[in-house]
Amino acid sequence: MTDTGRRNSRTLSGLSHQGGPALWLAIGAPLLGGALLVWQAWTLADILGRSIEGGVPLATLAPGILLILALLLARAALGAIGERAGTAAAEAIKLHVRATLFSHLLARSPRAAEQPQAGAASAAIIDQVEALDGFFARYLPAMVQATILPLAFGAIILPLDWLAGLLFLVTAPLIPVFMALAGWGAQIATDRQARALSLLSGRFADRLRGLLTLKLFGRADDETAGIVAASDELRRRTLRVLRIAFLSSAVLEFFAALGVAGVALYVGLTFIDYLQLRATPLSLELGLFLLLMAPEVYSPLRLLAAHYHDRAAAKAAIAEIEAQLGVLPSSPLPLGERSTLLGRVRGPFLDAAGEEGPLTRPSADLSPRGRGEERGPLAVTVAGLTLRTPDSARIILADTDLHIPRGEHVAILGPSGIGKSTLLEAIARLRAHEGGIALDQRPLVEWPETELRARVTMLGQRPRIFAGSLADNIALARPGASRAEISRAAELAQVSPFADALPEGLDTLLGEGGLGLSGGQAQRIALARIYLRDAGLILLDEPTAHLDAELELAMLDDLKRYARGRTLIIATHSLAVASRMDKAWRIAGERLLPMPLPKREGRSVA
Repeated sequence: MTDTGRRNSRTLSGLSHQGGPALWLAIGAPLLGGALLVWQAWTLADILGRSIEGGVPLATLAPGILLILALLLARAALGAIGERAGTAAAEAIKLHVRATLFSHLLARSPRAAEQPQAGAASAAIIDQVEALDGFFARYLPAMVQATILPLAFGAIILPLDWLAGLLFLVTAPLIPVFMALAGWGAQIATDRQARALSLLSGRFADRLRGLLTLKLFGRADDETAGIVAASDELRRRTLRVLRIAFLSSAVLEFFAALGVAGVALYVGLTFIDYLQLRATPLSLELGLFLLLMAPEVYSPLRLLAAHYHDRAAAKAAIAEIEAQLGVLPSSPLPLGERSTLLGRVRGPFLDAAGEEGPLTRPSADLSPRGRGEERGPLAVTVAGLTLRTPDSARIILADTDLHIPRGEHVAILGPSGIGKSTLLEAIARLRAHEGGIALDQRPLVEWPETELRARVTMLGQRPRIFAGSLADNIALARPGASRAEISRAAELAQVSPFADALPEGLDTLLGEGGLGLSGGQAQRIALARIYLRDAGLILLDEPTAHLDAELELAMLDDLKRYARGRTLIIATHSLAVASRMDKAWRIAGERLLPMPLPKREGRSVA
């Protein structure tokens, strides 16, 4: 086994602890059923022997017959309990793995270089994690049964008949040997199939996102043909896996049938006195017991062979998850941080603790004081900051210093592509940088993720609009916001004028990506989210780029009033926007330079 295979096996072994008592019950129930099987086989052999050889009347045998029926029912109940417990354990483990992967994926910076493709990440969290089901629900209990029960059955039979016991103990281990040989080929085929599934999922998601661009450039038919080819490749790889699984099962069934036939031949030849290898005659009860137990000795091994491909699928799934998302973390993020992250993406149907149900508040006052939260503004200090493009080919800012006191409103000016967005992302800890950035004299790297996201909010140039109502999209910023708060945020962001013209107002459903909205309308919906946050630092990137002059002034007035008592940084190319701020800087020649603004009452000039 390779180092990767050993690591994947250790990962699966570590995940088994998440199954809890249900997994132990799934393993223990079949073992207890195996003990009852020996009792049942011996009782049945005894009843038949006494009835055939001794001519014992049926009434005398009735208690034994009732015992057999009771044992059958008990074994059936244990089988159902074990299967149900295995399913429950597998579901618990899959839930743990998905929560772990999802929480750590959300904790990454969206600008991180190692961020996986959306389609590949979705395939890993949904499809690959689902492939773990068979391993914990079926393979793991079957492996324990195959390890213990054949040896236990052989140990019980060996004192009763040394030749039959020896035959069981010699032939039974041959099945795992051939199973391992077949498993090597199955593992390679399964790894390739899992990789093909991830590639197809990632390709399909990316092409679906860029469908409009493909249509505009006449590439839709070519990409459709590519997806069909990838789908066909996945089909061929899946059939290869199934072919190996069926072939290995047929081989193992062959060896199991040989073992059962050997015991039957030995018992038959002994009864007709053609073969005498025993010191004492073989009784009918013992002969029947051996015949009844012969298939049961191999049954756990055959069951393991049937589910052996689940092991290969699980190991391939772990390898693909690690390839797409990195090494599988041992545990999810802490509950508080996980709830905050889940709340950011699951919308207004989760309260602050992550539980379902709206968290209503009677007040529509959006100020910190009105919500009973007085956190205050944040000061921003930048020292020796150097920013580069993601490929490190060009320096955007070099050795830059900047200090923004608490509660000050400033503008960062410059043409498109100069680096304004990159600077805001660096302050929000969404972009790698060199040098120091501190918020309230506290280094940015020392801020816990949950606290940082609660105190800093940012609106980019291309906000994400999800499929849902206008109200749902606004409430994404604060799960559980009351309807009054959502309506007030919509008014401040100038969403109400166009929402009121829609048939269902704020309850009007939007398409994925804001289909049907203009750029300015989508920007205003995203700006409304800002008004639901209690952030001490607000970072806005071209918030009024798609608006006319009159609407721009109205939005800036509302924004300035809301941001009173908060630190506000706006990246813009508009002098009209910058003139309404307290101070302004412009980016020029890899430097951040102060920019004089016309004097206005209540505003200092940089």
